[in-house]
Amino acid sequence: MQLRKFGFILLATIASLQLNAQQIKVIPEPTEVKMGNGLYQLPGQISISMPSSFEAIGKEMSTRFKTATGKAVSLTNQKNATIHFDQVQDKTLSKEGYHLTVNEKGIQVKAQTYAGALYAWQSILQLLPPAIFSNQTQQKISWTLPFVKITDTPRFEWRGFMMDVSRHFFTVAEVKKMMDEMTMYKLNRLHFHLTDDQGWRVEIKALPKLTQVGAWRPNRIGKWHNITKPATEEPKTYGGFYTQEDIKELVAYAKTKNIEIMPEIDVPGHSMAFLAAYPQLSTTPNYPYQVNAGEEFIDWSGMNGHITARIDNNLDPSKKEVYEYLDIIFGELATLFPFEYIHMGGDETAKNNWAKSADIKALMQKENLKNQEEVQSYFVRKVEKIMQSKGKKLMGWDEILEGGLAPDAAVMSWRGVKGGAEAAKQKHPVVMSPSSHNYLDYYQGEATAEGAVYAGLRMKKTYGFEPVPEGVEEKYILGNQGNLWSEQLQNIRNVEYMAWPRLMAIAEVAWSPKTSKDWNRFTNKVESHFAILDTLKIKYAKSIYDPIVTTTLNTKGELYAHMEGEINGLDFYYSIDESMPDNYSHHFNAPILIPEDVTILRVMSYQNGKPIGKLLNIPLAALKQRAVKVL
Repeated sequence: MQLRKFGFILLATIASLQLNAQQIKVIPEPTEVKMGNGLYQLPGQISISMPSSFEAIGKEMSTRFKTATGKAVSLTNQKNATIHFDQVQDKTLSKEGYHLTVNEKGIQVKAQTYAGALYAWQSILQLLPPAIFSNQTQQKISWTLPFVKITDTPRFEWRGFMMDVSRHFFTVAEVKKMMDEMTMYKLNRLHFHLTDDQGWRVEIKALPKLTQVGAWRPNRIGKWHNITKPATEEPKTYGGFYTQEDIKELVAYAKTKNIEIMPEIDVPGHSMAFLAAYPQLSTTPNYPYQVNAGEEFIDWSGMNGHITARIDNNLDPSKKEVYEYLDIIFGELATLFPFEYIHMGGDETAKNNWAKSADIKALMQKENLKNQEEVQSYFVRKVEKIMQSKGKKLMGWDEILEGGLAPDAAVMSWRGVKGGAEAAKQKHPVVMSPSSHNYLDYYQGEATAEGAVYAGLRMKKTYGFEPVPEGVEEKYILGNQGNLWSEQLQNIRNVEYMAWPRLMAIAEVAWSPKTSKDWNRFTNKVESHFAILDTLKIKYAKSIYDPIVTTTLNTKGELYAHMEGEINGLDFYYSIDESMPDNYSHHFNAPILIPEDVTILRVMSYQNGKPIGKLLNIPLAALKQRAVKVL
């Protein structure tokens, strides 16, 4: 008997040591974690107790436990329930914070608000085996959670994801699905990019042509900006829009997920779909406008200075009618979206057509505007007054700083952090979403293995972002946001692939303390979450397993390939003789000389002796193109 008792203690001690070594796999990393010694086993009958204000969470928990575990679940008022939620007043927590304790008595949660309770539930889910996310009862699963005390509260109030539904349209069900996925990682702002040159996606009842005309274009599949320009009478079969009832449904659903939806109507530029419906609002009202199908019409070569448009896709800021239409649009939007902000865009305004307009020259003289940047600032200030008359605040991309920032505007900084820092120093609210770190449409691994766009972004760089620039007061930084433009994303599976797992990094940067950042710990958690995504049938990228392949060219003209892992614990095996590499091929441990007649470098990643990720096939031309000369 004593020997058996000793064996039990030994096993429990080993389990405890393993548990403490592994820590927990919650993303984003909680503010404070204290591991206990032991595991809590869910009983055969699970009871859940919580106040009526958290009732929706209780019902969701009941359904999830019944479905995945097959156990009996009851909702009760008893405090000794298996899982007990308390609504408390606690000055140590924000409105989205919570305390979570798992011990031998069960699971206890304390939160001030529905939001805090919801996020505690997300952490409980992540403490359980990934099978908890299954839609079928799972057998032979040990339904245990580690003993732990978590105190958790977000660093930033704005933890955002931008979904572009203009370039490609996504259904109400697909948008809801993305909100479900956001909630898992405690993201709480959905930036809804509803309009652009390629489509107007929201019903405005007083202006029906916006969706009758602006929501539809000829169908095209291909590389964006290399698309064939549609013929004038070509059938417009691609598109869609959200009715006002759809919007109400999305807003109501978002509320259950603690998500605020911020609509964006992108003006004065990016307005081709708007002008296809109402061409009289442009500087060229007689032009036969069509909704853009992806064909190029802007010269971007002056991106850091001035861009030029061969077709004017701007609203004309000198026309009174423009502001009358915007008053109608923002008026209807204000009744649909309860969130305090409406995003007005304001980015990438090609001003070459404004410069030729006699009406705009007259406006400049009348209003003492010195240049086209001040013309745009005049426009933004007018739009801000319209929004304020509807009880809303204006947010815009960082270009709205040019020519002078509107008095109460908030800035979303995408061209690096400079614009955001400047706005914050002027005491304006700022959301950080720099393309350098947070643009999720950029390819995320080896360029030759993915649908390459004009830039790449590894998750390690996304995770390394600090939203508060030096010399800026943190109180003006609302938070962090990932932006996913959909030019090349024609279906929701592709949206998911580009979003995950990088959106986990966005979430952790926005939620967790700056001092808790740990890349190795984070990537260990991400790898464990792949099982969750698999269970939920969410598509995601495994690009963290791709080696980072760089090349150098020495003074002799010799080309060398170099590899490093984005995460630890990977081995790279390669071939340069066109054979398919495996773990019996050359093992990378030193720079590889690429002989003159080699046509392709093939690489396969291995982890713990097993292949992982995807086979890379990098042509010689790509190796040469990325070469850096070394002396």
